[in-house]
This record gives sequence, structure tokens and C-alpha cells, in this order.
Amino acid sequence: MSHQGGRSKNLPALAGSGLMAMKGRAELHHQGGRNLLNKHSAIVDLTELRDQVGVFRDRAHAGKILAGMLDSYGNTEAIVLAIPAGGVPVGKVIAEHLHLALDVLVVSKVTLPWNTEAGYGAVAFDGTVRLNEKLLPRLGLREQEIQQGIEKTFRKVTSRVKSLRGERSFPDLSNQPVIVVDDGLASGFTLLVGVEALRKAKAAQIIVAVPTGQWDSVQMMAHQVEAVYCANIRQGWSYAVADAYQRWSDVSDEEVARVIKELEL
Repeated sequence: MSHQGGRSKNLPALAGSGLMAMKGRAELHHQGGRNLLNKHSAIVDLTELRDQVGVFRDRAHAGKILAGMLDSYGNTEAIVLAIPAGGVPVGKVIAEHLHLALDVLVVSKVTLPWNTEAGYGAVAFDGTVRLNEKLLPRLGLREQEIQQGIEKTFRKVTSRVKSLRGERSFPDLSNQPVIVVDDGLASGFTLLVGVEALRKAKAAQIIVAVPTGQWDSVQMMAHQVEAVYCANIRQGWSYAVADAYQRWSDVSDEEVARVIKELEL
């Protein structure tokens, strides 16, 4: 599968403003925000939070706001799949407020050798790999370096799946909505690979829920899933997920493991 300038392959499987004006889209109020509809996709945001920074105290606060936007899914058969690590604190609050099941969607970006914060691809829990073909020519990476990056990420994903899911089988997603949660949507590349893996897992309905997102990435994602709920949509080349939060820090693997352990009790 190829999309957005990327190539995809498999590794062995693992156990009111101008911002929203788009030609051909109909706008209507929905769930306290704005629903931008066409026959393919829906984007729901909060108009009062557009292009604002520092709108969430922390990830828990962001999860509470998203839960309010998603209240129509409360007490249903929907399942929340949170992307470790940053998506887990957000997903936990959503699942608690809406009384939904919570699980993890393990997907990790393939990072640059000289910058572990920047990536040129991603690997999902089932071995799906997608590389950003538009970015790769500008990086000057040799094929051997690319393969080493993929293999390193694959090992990381394998380890994380084992530590967070253990022997639990992946849930059947064919008859229930899946709400994929992360703490923000920058390029959207990593989340896109997660969505691709869920489609392979026969997910019937995928909803993406993120507290904040870059407008171009939100639009791109909306064409890949049934709906995108994003409280804080921002434009501009200098977009950073962390700017939406008053308090921002990395989420440790220990914190994620603690949340998962609580689920098993």
C-alpha cells in the first residue's frame, strides 16, 4: 500500500473561522464543536480553541475535554486504543469518563541516527512498516542505515508489545468502533501506520481522537478514517504538539505499564 509519498511493507507479525473553509464540505455544529463533513470523512473540533496554544493543563485535562466531545460513544461497545507512551494518559481519562474498554496500540517511529526525536517512518504492532519516501531523499541515508533503523524499531515494538500486552490476544475489532488516541497529531505519519495495521486487523470503524493537531495532518487523517476528533486545530509551519499544553513532559514506560496493570486488576 502506498500513500502520502510513503511505501508500506510487512515484517513478521508480532504476538466559524476561515481555518475550516473547504470547498465541497458542509459545516454543521456537533458535540460542542464543528463537524466538517463530506461523503468520505468528518472532522470535529472546538471552534474556541482553534489556533490557540497552552489550552490544556496536562494530558489528563486534554483527555477530559476529548471525552466531552466523544460523549455519544459513552457506555457503548467502542474500545479505546491508546498509542504509548503519550497517548495512554489521554486514553485512560477518555475510557474512564465514557466507561469504555481501554487497550494499547503499539506503533513507533523509525528515528534518525543523529536525532531520536525525528523520524522517517514507523512500525506497527503487526509488523507493518511505512517509510516517508518524500523525506528520505533529503536525509542522505544509505539503504543499510534505513534497514538498521527499521530493525531497531521493530525490536523496540516487539519488546513493548510483550511488556504491555503479554500473552493477551489482540481484541476483535470487526464489530465495534475503535477510538485511536494519541496526545497530538504533528505529521501524522506514525498514527497513519497504526491505522493501516488496524485496517489489516479488520477494524470496521476507526475514529481518531487527539487533543491537538496540525490542520494539514488532520485533513490527511480524516481521509483515512471515519472521523477525527481534535479539540485544538492549529495552522502554521512551526506547529508543535507540546505547545498545546501548559505542562509537558515525556511519559515513561513505567507509567504506561502502571496504567495497563490497573486494567488487568
